[in-house]
Amino acid sequence: MSKIIDFQCTYDNSVGINKEVTQNLDLEFPQAYKNWDSMALLAEALKDHNKATFCELPFCHTVEGEAMGGSINYGDENIGPRAKDYICTTAEELLALPEIDYSKGRISEVLKACKYLRQKGENVVLYISGPFTILNVLMDPRHVFKIFRKKPEVMKAIFDKFQKEIVGFVEEAQKSGVNMISYGDSTGGLNILGPKLSEEVVEMFTYPLFKRIEEILNDKTIVLLCPKTTFALLGTDKAVWHDIDLGVPIRYSEACVKVIGQTKFVGQMCIKNKEFELKNGIIKRISLL
Repeated sequence: MSKIIDFQCTYDNSVGINKEVTQNLDLEFPQAYKNWDSMALLAEALKDHNKATFCELPFCHTVEGEAMGGSINYGDENIGPRAKDYICTTAEELLALPEIDYSKGRISEVLKACKYLRQKGENVVLYISGPFTILNVLMDPRHVFKIFRKKPEVMKAIFDKFQKEIVGFVEEAQKSGVNMISYGDSTGGLNILGPKLSEEVVEMFTYPLFKRIEEILNDKTIVLLCPKTTFALLGTDKAVWHDIDLGVPIRYSEACVKVIGQTKFVGQMCIKNKEFELKNGIIKRISLL
């Protein structure tokens, strides 16, 4: 087996709210984070401010956890929603959490905003979180790692539950017309889990998840992996890279749009690094083994 290489993230797992943008919009916070129309307006304003090629939703990594019953601090115009109080202390409580209902709550509003923006012709990146990021909303990490170390079979059941929810979110995203899905789980990265647990996560969760996503992904949608996830798959011999030569230097964010339909997965750079340029014009597609 190869060795997992870590990717040094400089974006702190944040999608990003810009005060310069919010202060110029006639929106009330935190209500603006809860309604599809204000979400869409904010996403468009952030796209223009960042000179990006796509709109980004949501503005935090708490949507899935909230939809499963998590307690959220909705923030203000300076910072987006974040976890408030943990609601679980045991594995049994986690496993008893309800399935996500995509017809109600903030997660429904996010999907409505995505659909509206796509109908306007915008490229839309929907940020979907991995299991440790979702768990960070629901349970103190100390309890999570205790379960993982002492009861790996129970952790597998938790992973299976979360895998089902993430696959469901991908399905709903495609129904809403989302053409770019960004997946990240930096709180479950190599720098936090260490090599042994990182390998176990790939075997128990990450690889099976993306094999399932590969089956349901249509040719109008691409998944943008956080490089931490990419290197975990490569380092456990679960995936390989292949070059797609676009012929000219191009920003990574623009290249991701161009290769929709040519590959299901990319992930050599963080999509939040909007100025990163592929100077040789080559973007790498990820092929699962």
